[in-house]
Amino acid sequence: MKNTFITTGAVILCALSLAGCDDFLDRYPYDQNSAATVFNSAEKAEAVLIGAYSTLAYDYITPDGLNWDAFAGVLDPQATAGLTGSFLYLAGTIQPNNDMFLTWWKRFYEGVNRANDFISHVDDVPDMDDATKACRKAEAKFLRAWYYYRLNCLWKGVPVYLENLGPDQYTRQRSSEYDVWMTVIDDLNDAIACESLPDKYASSSSNYGRITKAACHMLRGKVYMWLREWESAEQDFLAVTRMGYSLPDGLSYADLFTLENERCDEMIFSFQAENIENSGNVFSRSYGNWETAGNGYNIYYVSTDFVETYERADGKPFSWEDYLPGYNSMTPNQRKIFFCRDGLTEAELNTLKSDGADVSQYLPDGNEARIKAAYANRDPRLDATVITPYAEYVGGYYGEELTYVYRYPFRSDETGVGNDIRTRRNSNMLYCPRKFVAVGRECTDVTYNPVDVPIFRYADLLLLLAEAVNEQGRYQDAMEYVNLVRGRAGVALLGSNEYTRVTGQDDMRIRIRNEKRWELALEEVLYTEELRWGTLEEFRFSDNAGLKDLWGTNITFYEFGGDHYTRWAIPASEVQKANLQQNDGWL
Repeated sequence: MKNTFITTGAVILCALSLAGCDDFLDRYPYDQNSAATVFNSAEKAEAVLIGAYSTLAYDYITPDGLNWDAFAGVLDPQATAGLTGSFLYLAGTIQPNNDMFLTWWKRFYEGVNRANDFISHVDDVPDMDDATKACRKAEAKFLRAWYYYRLNCLWKGVPVYLENLGPDQYTRQRSSEYDVWMTVIDDLNDAIACESLPDKYASSSSNYGRITKAACHMLRGKVYMWLREWESAEQDFLAVTRMGYSLPDGLSYADLFTLENERCDEMIFSFQAENIENSGNVFSRSYGNWETAGNGYNIYYVSTDFVETYERADGKPFSWEDYLPGYNSMTPNQRKIFFCRDGLTEAELNTLKSDGADVSQYLPDGNEARIKAAYANRDPRLDATVITPYAEYVGGYYGEELTYVYRYPFRSDETGVGNDIRTRRNSNMLYCPRKFVAVGRECTDVTYNPVDVPIFRYADLLLLLAEAVNEQGRYQDAMEYVNLVRGRAGVALLGSNEYTRVTGQDDMRIRIRNEKRWELALEEVLYTEELRWGTLEEFRFSDNAGLKDLWGTNITFYEFGGDHYTRWAIPASEVQKANLQQNDGWL
């Protein structure tokens, strides 16, 4: 088991539960007596702070929760029975009474409340020294800032509470978007000014996973990006570059998302996953295919439209016409034939023909090699993120490591050794995620995957720094930061050939945004960036957007609900309870 403060906190919480105090984390605000009981020892106070941290985990441990990359244009929900629940957002029909809005409103305010409790009472703890109190209070202020950051990204102005009130007193009106950003910055200023808050924790430290000054600078820089205060953002990001973080030598992009390297110098702040129930990352389950040990759910596939944005390794934009002349003039069903396996049976060919496939294009002994050529020499991050056609994947569902190949049409084999990858949708061919998905038997229960999930990563910082610099008109300086990321990825550097020549600030802006999508896919950070950039409609809801087979046949269609989709609806129940002003466009 990892030696982390999260583990320690879990032990403390269990002990408190056995002592009859198991409900104290859910009681807010504390009255005078309960506060005196909870904050009468450092051990209990630390557990309260762990409770404030634990709200972060919701994104990463809940199999039925929303994955933000589905809203960002990177992932598609599998939607066997059509778009429902939160994914009505993608259908353009979601309403303010949808559970999604209330779930996340409550979740983030729960984090605020827990942080408020700690900030209000930690000074009363009798057996905690002053330096530790200051450090822990700085952590709590970061956490409060983080939850208000998340609220403001989505709702663009929310009620602000910096102290907890009685249950019937939460009736403040919304602060403006700008004022909420100032609240976040104030908390981060206080945290950064704390002398006992370290820049960084060593990977071997029992405090690894706690907030650091680097995380505070990263978050404050992100706020400045929203405010378009580019120079201030640049200074925050530059501060982190002096704190010991880096793109580690010798590690490839794929190496980063493994247990062995989860604490490398690239990770500025991560969700600390454990190989125990309700503490492991959920991605092996939600991203994994049916050959993944423990049985992945295939809740999400990687968007076909997104995959086609990945360039060749030399920087040339990908085009099917370079590999299959005439491809773009064919109908999606006609193109299906290019993705088929060698050695199709007569029955399989007849089925494909009846589906509209152009079987005259079929190569009985070379079809697989021809389609694989379209994925060769692409940006290596594609193979690290996605299982491409006829690529191998080592699964472990049957109790031993077996190598599978992603073929179409799927041929069933109940023994598990026929080695076609099974998915939730075997009648389709979709891009299954590879990133964060367990290999072989390294994780035997998909609900307890112990690999940490980065929340702030140094590559993201470099790309934010590039954006801040580019928006000040220094696009050539921005190229240097982007090239650090591209160099590690193994693709041609910007400015190194005709395909990567940068023509100016506008060109550089597009390149930075694409680079972020390729670098950060499946890490749940891109939706807020699409909102900040104002590119949500363009990228997520382009023509014929939706879940698609690899050859382009739509299984579902998405519809942009309108400009008001970029500001979430205030939950209907909150509007009624506190008479909050609803965002424009929501009825």
